[in-house]
Amino acid sequence: MREVLSCKIHKATVTEANVSYVGSITIDPSLLEKIDLWPGQKVLVVSNTSGSRLETYVIKGENPGNGEICINGAAAHLIKQGEEVIIIGFEFSDRPILEPKCILVDDKNQFVQYL
Repeated sequence: MREVLSCKIHKATVTEANVSYVGSITIDPSLLEKIDLWPGQKVLVVSNTSGSRLETYVIKGENPGNGEICINGAAAHLIKQGEEVIIIGFEFSDRPILEPKCILVDDKNQFVQYL
């Protein structure tokens, strides 16, 4: 078994960074559905703005379509509101995943296209 790319949200904008929250990344549920990312799933978050990289887990946002991408807890010291990020999900597989679900979003975190 190998851990391979299963999904990605490309060029998302962080809408909030809340250091007081317990931890994780909150993501608009409509984006989670598009790429089959689950609440509680581990993700790698990479900032195109600062170069910071971190692992955390997903929390499902409450309002589909609102574009929420919130960095929570200690991670908010590394990635701030307004930064452009890539959110990457992985899964364990005994074979390559030929077509991971990858999407591009606009500056309001609205779906643009599958990559």
